Amino acid sequence: MKKKLLTSILLSTMVLAQGASLVNVHADSTDDKIAAQDSKINSLNDQQKSAQAQVDQIQAQVSSIQSQQEKLKAENEKLQAESTKLSAEIETLSKNIVARNESLANQARSAQTTGTATSYINAIVSSGSLTEAISRISAMNEIADANNKMLQEQKRDKEDIAQKQKENNDAINTVIANKQQLEDDAQALTTKEAELKVAQLNLAAEKSTAENEKNALLQQKAEAEKAAAAAAAAEAAYRAKQKEQQAAVKASANTTLQAQVQAAAQTPAATPAAAAQTPAAAPQPAVQTQAAAPVATVSRPTYSTSASSYPVGECTWGAKTLAPWAGDYWGNGGQWAASAAAAGFRTGSQPQVGAIACWNDGGYGHVAVVTAVQSTTSIQVSESNYNGIRSIGNYRGWFNPTTAQGTVTYIYPN
Repeated sequence: MKKKLLTSILLSTMVLAQGASLVNVHADSTDDKIAAQDSKINSLNDQQKSAQAQVDQIQAQVSSIQSQQEKLKAENEKLQAESTKLSAEIETLSKNIVARNESLANQARSAQTTGTATSYINAIVSSGSLTEAISRISAMNEIADANNKMLQEQKRDKEDIAQKQKENNDAINTVIANKQQLEDDAQALTTKEAELKVAQLNLAAEKSTAENEKNALLQQKAEAEKAAAAAAAAEAAYRAKQKEQQAAVKASANTTLQAQVQAAAQTPAATPAAAAQTPAAAPQPAVQTQAAAPVATVSRPTYSTSASSYPVGECTWGAKTLAPWAGDYWGNGGQWAASAAAAGFRTGSQPQVGAIACWNDGGYGHVAVVTAVQSTTSIQVSESNYNGIRSIGNYRGWFNPTTAQGTVTYIYPN
């Protein structure tokens, strides 16, 4: 009996021990699976966070570029309105200055041909009475006061036009710089938007649980990556072209008017058939050899010989490079004729080698330097920013300047 009881106790102990062991093994296996799943979840969460961070970063860059574009566009609208206002004021001041210059020149001619000082004395001496003499002296004083007032107005207007020309030039230069920045930003924005699409698809793929949906997203991502690579290549090509153009523009700045005139001389003359289509220039009057009446000398501002006041590659920069005598702040090409006239330069409709051709088309206009002349309707010029070519050169050969771009006026160096 005791033996059976002992055997039962031993068997029970073994069963209980094996059961406990099995329970422990099952518990350990479940913990491992839970830990493995937790690790997988954490890994997926990390991947999603990384993908989300990439999306957020690129989105911030896109938003920054878009914000800058809006800001630059608003600034350009304001500056263009300011430039238009200044241009109108400069035009009015220029007309007033030119009219006074003519009036002062006529007075100087009259004084030198009639002897004004002697006439004044004779007028006083020949007076019939003291009252008449006083009246004549008073009239002469009024004339002198009027002349002094005219000179003061001329001085003030010249100071005003110089200040407005500087402000207008600054506004124009800023607008041009902003436009270039907008163009650069547009290229960068295209690339960033393509990169953003890749990042968004990558995030969607990371969050996707269905295998077929994930495969579709991965396919879209591959296509987006291809598009992003193409956009990046296009941006790189754009920047390489910009760099190449800048090098060409910089190299062309080393040219001179003499070199451009010599190059133009190698161009064959316009054919008779072409010449027949345009009227020949009116014959120029013979130069008078007799002594002409002296005229009043119009003082001109002192300008730098550098073209740095104009944006590199613009037509104004090219003209100033070839004609260093031109003004530093004459504005857009269409404003040069009025600015030059106000500064005391001769302007006219007859082309001559070395003169600056100024076209006013109601917009920005254009300027170029004349390098060869056959007639008023057949000339050659050297210029920059013609059809987007920003280096200085002769791009048109012989052409008719009167039908090229609005009204043409020539500014003469002396």
